[in-house]
Amino acid sequence: MTEYNFPEGAKIDFYFDFLSPFSYLANHRLVDVAARFGLDIDYKPIDLARAKLAIGNNGPTNRDLPIKLAYLAKDLDRWAKRVGIPLAFPPDYHTGLINKGTFYAMDRGREAEYVRAGFAMVWGRGQSPQDEQNLRELAGKMGWPGDDFMQYVASDKAADAYNMSTEQAIENHVFGVPSMCFAGQMWWGNDRVDFLEEFLHIYSKS
Repeated sequence: MTEYNFPEGAKIDFYFDFLSPFSYLANHRLVDVAARFGLDIDYKPIDLARAKLAIGNNGPTNRDLPIKLAYLAKDLDRWAKRVGIPLAFPPDYHTGLINKGTFYAMDRGREAEYVRAGFAMVWGRGQSPQDEQNLRELAGKMGWPGDDFMQYVASDKAADAYNMSTEQAIENHVFGVPSMCFAGQMWWGNDRVDFLEEFLHIYSKS
């Protein structure tokens, strides 16, 4: 078995928003890459709209550009088939509550499971990320009380954690998702996971 040398406690920072299908694809691949190198993933949910505005990106979203969206739908389908996961578009993209739920999972040391389950709900099955019943079912699958989970995602504590995570992302020049950071380097986009993997090979030997 190959052994890799990294600083103690080294992690891959993964900036994401559940509204992003490319974050869904990236997470699926990143989990395997991190496992091969013996690294943990530090999940960092952010408000993508705020991160984009912070660099002056105030143009329309892909959802507002029918021709581009039609192409992206085909491209996403290609990617999903390549990595072997289901893909279905959700009816809406209001992800504030499900993003905040990541911090609830962090408090219980189960963020990796939660992110995987959340993406499966939104992009694997195409379910609304803001629907209360869906969120309660997600909490139930994690073994959590639905009332407690819903109370948390609507709380000031969750809002503060979400705001801080987004502010830190902006300070670190994160302008889009998925973004993966390690050792002062950043890779943006699902198709950059390969570049991250190459960097990890080199870094571990240096």
